Amino acid sequence: MADLFVKICGLRTAPDVDAAVAAGADAVGFVFAPGSPRTVDAATARELAARVPDTVLTVGVFRGQSVEEVRRFAEESGVRGVQLHGEEGPEDFAALRAEGRTLLRATAGRVERCGEYGEDLLLLDAPDPGSGKPWNWGAADFTAPEGRWLLAGGLNPGNVREALAATAAWGVDVSSGVERERGVKSPDLIRAFVEAARS
Repeated sequence: MADLFVKICGLRTAPDVDAAVAAGADAVGFVFAPGSPRTVDAATARELAARVPDTVLTVGVFRGQSVEEVRRFAEESGVRGVQLHGEEGPEDFAALRAEGRTLLRATAGRVERCGEYGEDLLLLDAPDPGSGKPWNWGAADFTAPEGRWLLAGGLNPGNVREALAATAAWGVDVSSGVERERGVKSPDLIRAFVEAARS
């Protein structure tokens, strides 16, 4: 699946960003949501995003934050994508729409198609995002959404092929599955994940 979209999320250091880019990731994510061991500030994200070529999407990840706060972090950090986890509605996506900005909607619910809230990319996540716990994407009653959607939640180099075979996802998103300890990425695991996902 050479055209599979791969996002590596929760990056906090230059070596992690460089490893993700070198491995061939299509997007890298910086967590701005409070309370995560992966949270970075806007200034750090700006320095990290500056290392990323234009061909790789830089994404700020938010959870339960106001439109004003999301917009401020996005502008201060220079990320080109905004990912919302929470109760945001279509009006919030409309308010955050900007020239050159990619909007991602993350949800643990059942969704029929990407774009229902005005998002460009849909991300199906586990009920407890960032926990590393997989959800039952292999269930017989699982129905894949239409359009451009990413599978997330408990993925790692050892199960991503199985997950893709079961769901035929357009893309995948990983964070804890490429960490050697909570919040600390492993360049080796990042490389292994991208290789496994694309093989």
